Amino acid sequence: MATYVMSDIHGEYNKFMAMLGLINFTDDDTLYLLGDILDRGPEPIKILKDLSFRSNTFCLLGNHELMAIDVLTDLLVEIKEENCETHIDTSIINKLIDYQSNDGDITLAQFKNLPYEERFELLDFLKEFELYDVVDVGDKTFVLSHTGNINPDKTLSEHSIEELAFLRADYDKQVFTDEPNVFIICGHTPTLAITGKPEIYRKNNFINIDCGAAFGGKLGCLRLDDFKEFYI
Repeated sequence: MATYVMSDIHGEYNKFMAMLGLINFTDDDTLYLLGDILDRGPEPIKILKDLSFRSNTFCLLGNHELMAIDVLTDLLVEIKEENCETHIDTSIINKLIDYQSNDGDITLAQFKNLPYEERFELLDFLKEFELYDVVDVGDKTFVLSHTGNINPDKTLSEHSIEELAFLRADYDKQVFTDEPNVFIICGHTPTLAITGKPEIYRKNNFINIDCGAAFGGKLGCLRLDDFKEFYI
């Protein structure tokens, strides 16, 4: 029975499944995914469908999930005579263009190929994702979010979507100065961009596990019980 975290899988279904095999993930284990399951890679919808059937995986919102929810919700509105002139407006078109410019094309194409009812089911599943979670493992506490952009002067529930899903953390700042056993686990910024290496990055009480799986790097996974690192 172990607890694992991954982040920024970005549609890399084969890497994800290989990682589950590498860690020998079982029904007795728990996995937290810290956002950006979708977009960029070849099979985002396949990952999403897989996760929707698992009871021991818990997904958090990344900026790509939030963009997808916004766009896919608009696209699922049935166009009728009474709304045909008002629903598709400039704001919806701009959101679609922005999402496509952030590598949402593959997600959109695969989503549109799903049976109609399955589209609603997967969108409802996406809307269940939380912005953050707090997990205790042994004598350590882990604050989980996509960005890790935690303000110590706020409670977690007071943080905005922008802070926890879009803005980048400052790893030079020690957040929990009086709590050495509290760690912030996040993704969002590929560690390749920080150190040039596709490896889990640690500084102060931050642990960034986005190793650039969709950018020529690796998919990283951290076991919280003993800090063991795994890579595909």
